[in-house]
Amino acid sequence: MLRFEKWEGLGNDFILVEAEVAALQVRSLCDRHTGVGADGVLVLGAVDGLSCRMIVLNADGSRPEMCGNGLRCVAGYLMDRAGAESGEVVVATDAGPRRCKVERQPDGSYRVAADMGVAVVGEPLDLAAAADRAQSGRLPTRPFTAVSVGNPHAVSFAPFVSEDVDELGPVVDRLVPGGTNVELCQVADGGKRLEVAVWERGVGRTRACGTGACAAAAAAAAAGRVPFDEPVDVALAGGVLEIVVARQDGALTMTGLARRVFVGETHL
Repeated sequence: MLRFEKWEGLGNDFILVEAEVAALQVRSLCDRHTGVGADGVLVLGAVDGLSCRMIVLNADGSRPEMCGNGLRCVAGYLMDRAGAESGEVVVATDAGPRRCKVERQPDGSYRVAADMGVAVVGEPLDLAAAADRAQSGRLPTRPFTAVSVGNPHAVSFAPFVSEDVDELGPVVDRLVPGGTNVELCQVADGGKRLEVAVWERGVGRTRACGTGACAAAAAAAAAGRVPFDEPVDVALAGGVLEIVVARQDGALTMTGLARRVFVGETHL
């Protein structure tokens, strides 16, 4: 029997376990018809009070470097496990340690302000050359910029409609070596708000992506579309995250909610 907790952050949902699980088991657990159902599994190790190690496993069993919404869920889990109302937690990830300030809310959810590391905004992606190498006949014509926030992202500010996410997401993902997350973005409210749709590597379209929100904000700030050093609301299908991008070094702070949905046991 595997004991687990189901958590969600802006509708991006995860199964949290303190046990090792194999890729095939992850796919079974995440199946929304025959399993628990989730976008991924968060494997927690070396749990010691308000610190732990987090390994992220996508619904397809692949292992990304980082997951922002998952990080907030783990931070809430640690605070709940410790029986504390507020405090600071440290989570070791494949992208490095992440420090989070956590406060329990009246409804039992947790508000988490997370250090998300440093954004590196790269050059425009040459998808035409990538398509030639892949001998792909499908080529996105809109511009994408590469952004790293501990994991890879391709960000575009060209106009889009909802259906573009399902059409363009998997194409861009496949054209980038090793795969990439894909964000389609538009600026609103005079640069105080970004509206973002996400295709997540190893998952598909998701209701929210914490690292995607950070990548979108970093790319927008670098292009002068939103301000540095000020909170920017990033609106995703599942809700809004507050992102601050530091002008000096590209350091990112992400603030949003995480909530435990239920606790259970299942056969592996």
